[in-house]
Amino acid sequence: MMNKVDLEVKIESLKNMITEGQQQTSNYAGQLDKLNTELANINKPVLTSSQFDDITDAVEQAVNEYDFTDTNNFEIEYGIDYDGRVNCESHEFRNHEDLQEMVCNKLYALFAEAECPEEDVTKAS
Repeated sequence: MMNKVDLEVKIESLKNMITEGQQQTSNYAGQLDKLNTELANINKPVLTSSQFDDITDAVEQAVNEYDFTDTNNFEIEYGIDYDGRVNCESHEFRNHEDLQEMVCNKLYALFAEAECPEEDVTKAS
């Protein structure tokens, strides 16, 4: 049977081993996240920071040019409160396709489309 001092030493030793194990687990999790990110990005085209800035500027410009004050872009349902005040029960942005088109057009203006050889459909036999 162990005495009090031996038990305290063993408890402290196990606590240290648990802490070290948690640190290793944390390190492995960080490495795993990094590798998963690399795997997800492996086939993505690479852009420079200047190109990312150009994309950001194009999106910001397109969104800033969109007329959010045009009430025809929204579908609004009104209701009456219990005290007789009119309120907006719900509202929905319905012309999102126009905004998407504006953003895409700004982005398309930044890039040239690569020439890709057409697949020969006669070879598919």
